[in-house]
Amino acid sequence: MNLNQTRRASPALVVLLCFLIAALEGYDIQAFGVSASKLIPEFGLDPGQQGWAASAAMIGLVIGAFGGGWLADRIGRRPVLVVSVAAFGLFSVWTAMTHDYEGLLIARLATGLGFGGAMPNLIAMATEISTPERRAATVTTMFCGMPAGGAAVALIARFAGPDLDWRTIFLIGGVAPLALAPILFLLLPETRPQATEGADRRLSSTLFGERRAVGTLLLWAVFVLTLVVLYLMLNWLPTLVIAKGFTAADGATASLWFNLVSIVGALLVGFIVDRLGFRWPLVATYGLLAVVMYGLSGATGLPMILALSGAAGFLVLGAQYSLYAVAPMLYPAHARAAGAGAAVAVGRLGSIAGPLVAGELRQAGFTAGEVFGAMTPVVLAAAGTALALSFLGKARQD
Repeated sequence: MNLNQTRRASPALVVLLCFLIAALEGYDIQAFGVSASKLIPEFGLDPGQQGWAASAAMIGLVIGAFGGGWLADRIGRRPVLVVSVAAFGLFSVWTAMTHDYEGLLIARLATGLGFGGAMPNLIAMATEISTPERRAATVTTMFCGMPAGGAAVALIARFAGPDLDWRTIFLIGGVAPLALAPILFLLLPETRPQATEGADRRLSSTLFGERRAVGTLLLWAVFVLTLVVLYLMLNWLPTLVIAKGFTAADGATASLWFNLVSIVGALLVGFIVDRLGFRWPLVATYGLLAVVMYGLSGATGLPMILALSGAAGFLVLGAQYSLYAVAPMLYPAHARAAGAGAAVAVGRLGSIAGPLVAGELRQAGFTAGEVFGAMTPVVLAAAGTALALSFLGKARQD
């Protein structure tokens, strides 16, 4: 099915299905942070090992995003998405079955392979079913599923109480994708556009040909910097709140605020980017995020911590999901999944680094507040990189 046929096949259905995929990814990613208060003592992990366990899925995601984006541009989005969703469901169930540190690392790595295969195809589909003036809004709407899924796991932890087994959290996150996969196979249309005759499909040409090298490198850099902050928060926010002297339930509540308010931020920032372009909205978003991270470093009262956690989610997700809309537009239509997949994959170096940085800082004796404060210069660097990208990156509007 070509791109025009797909547009007649109901864009709303595509958005809904992709929203559900993103929600399941968000659930599983957040599940590790929410379950950490029970999982970590059971496995006897030190902060450094916790950082590696949190980052293992992101290592798999890097591999999966490169491979999934490249493969989808050749055989189609739908089969890659269906297999990827089934894979991260299966390996999430495997996570719940593990009983040692090595098994946990392998299960999380394999889960990440499924995440990676799915994400660039969600981005490419959103780009291909939307008009240029609504691309950022469509992408952010789709990816609002991720914080919605994260909020769901935080709510489960909050209301199930201290008796909830951490394995149950991962079982839920595994069974749901396995149930969704056949529905995707039956209902999800194909959106892969046809390449023009003689088009150069080599990945190196996609990323660096036709004066795209600078834009690609800047895009990768801003992805990395943003995801350092995002995944530190996703995986460590509950733990850091507990380290400030609050309860595990308070940590789960902070995670819930982060995820729920981030949905509003993603939609609002995406709306603004569609109307004003991404330059100044993103720079302003990063500037405010730097202020919020600095505020979290010194916050001592729970109401202020919750408010700043929500503000951090609003800003960092607003920035990241708007970048998802920008990424595919740097590349030719026939190679958008590969281009977006490369950005997702390289950016996940930041998602790997974020939890590891937090673990190493805590291992070195940093307080929870100092860990938050260490993210302020990272956010400022992201602001400068996004500004440079807006001047030097060449986006396509086809």
